[in-house]
Parts: sequence; C-alpha cells; structure tokens
Amino acid sequence: MTRLSTAVRGLVTTLTALLAVTSASVTARATPEPKAPEDFVTLRSVDPTIIQEMRYFTPHNFVGERIDGYLQPICILTRPAAEALHQAQVALLRKGYTLKVYDCYRPQRAVDHFVRWAEDLDAESMKPEFYPQVDKTRLFEDGYIAEKSGHSRGSTMDLTIVRLPAKPTRPYTPGEPLVPCYAPQDERFPDNSVDMGTGFDCFDTLSHTVDPRIQGAQRANRLLLKSTLEDLGFVNLAEEWWHYTYKPESYPDTYFDFPVSKKSLTSSD
Repeated sequence: MTRLSTAVRGLVTTLTALLAVTSASVTARATPEPKAPEDFVTLRSVDPTIIQEMRYFTPHNFVGERIDGYLQPICILTRPAAEALHQAQVALLRKGYTLKVYDCYRPQRAVDHFVRWAEDLDAESMKPEFYPQVDKTRLFEDGYIAEKSGHSRGSTMDLTIVRLPAKPTRPYTPGEPLVPCYAPQDERFPDNSVDMGTGFDCFDTLSHTVDPRIQGAQRANRLLLKSTLEDLGFVNLAEEWWHYTYKPESYPDTYFDFPVSKKSLTSSD
C-alpha cells in the first residue's frame, strides 16, 4: 500500500468517525429526556426533615450497582403523596421519631434494569445479603421482580422509621462481606432505623408486614409505621413492610420514565 493511499484511508476513517459523532449528537438533541407532570415535586420541598437514603442511587442494593435513571439521590413524588407523607412525619416527630425514605418515584428504565438483572442468572454478587434463600430463577414467579412497578406512577414509596436523634448510617463499600438481611439487627448491614426484623429489600417471607414470626419490638415498629400511614390514606403492600402507596393515586394507570433529577421537574419546586 502506498503512503498516499494510507493517508487517504486515514482521512476517510476520521471523517466517518466525525460523521458518527455528529449524527449521534443530532439524535440526542432530537430526543430530549421526558419531563414530569407539573404536580410532581421533590419531597424535600414539602418536608425537608424526612431523611432520604436513596438506595438505588448507590451500589448498596440487590443488583449491586447504581440503577438506571437515578441521576440524583432525591425523592420525587406526586404532590398529594408528598403532602400526606409530611402529615405522617408531623405525627411521628411528636413521638420522637422521623421517617426515612429509601425509594420514591422510580422510572420505567430502572424497572427494566431490574428485569435485565433478574434474567442474568450469573449476576448474584448481592445474593448473600438480599436474597440468600431465594433461587434467582424464581424471582419473577415469586413476585420479587416484575416488568411494571407502582413506583413508576409517582405515589408509592419505600420507607422506615428512625428514632431521634438520628445517627448517621455508614456508607456501603462494594466488595465488603455481606450478611443476610434477616440476621439480627446488630449483625446485618448497619441502618439507623428502628428494628423492623429484616433490612430493606429483603427477599424473604419474613418481610411480609404481619408475618407471625415477627413479634415484640420488631412487630410494634412495623405496626407503628403501618398505623401512622394508613390513617392518612396510604395502603401497604402486604409482602413488603416498607412499601406504601398513597390513595387515590394521581396517575393510577401511567408508568412514567423521566429520570430521577430536579431537571425532570416542570413545577416551580
């Protein structure tokens, strides 16, 4: 090959790469990220006292990495749900507690991430903590993973109770030894919440809100959360002590996909 032909080929390769980048940029500009309806707000704008520990923005979750669509560690909800959660917080503050949310609005792309992970049977790095006794082939059949989530409608949240004054929770270090989510509270990953009998997102029947094996202070803590929220219109998912939906939902049939980010909001939040 001559020196000239080599130079020409290099020029063509460079031009092709530039055209590809330009085309991608045009495509990106042509398909902007979806926006939230005006009645979606950050929880912090309604009640800044509620603790936020947004697990899917971190690698400390059953997948083991940040989940798609979580661009900021913030809780976004429909305004009616956020305002009702504020009323629950007022009631708990009088008793010496605060709420803490783990997850709120969840974009459909995050749910899709869960589905891809569940279909990859070799991805089990977090099994020792989150689903030590569950065969991953049964995640869909047993209802732990689904292709749609009520979280994507904007009025569902995962949360717990923390006794005041709240102590900080240390960050998770990827690769650290994992302990089953149903182990005694002083053995499993530290969480500043009251003892609910299992950790958050524990794939086990012990997570059922009124499982008869959960007794004493653990049961009392679950029932305190349940009664406080149900008095204000929230409905618990019986299989998950942490999962509540405010009713009536503002968007009972719509599954949104805008990212978890302040930039997604169209309200004057």
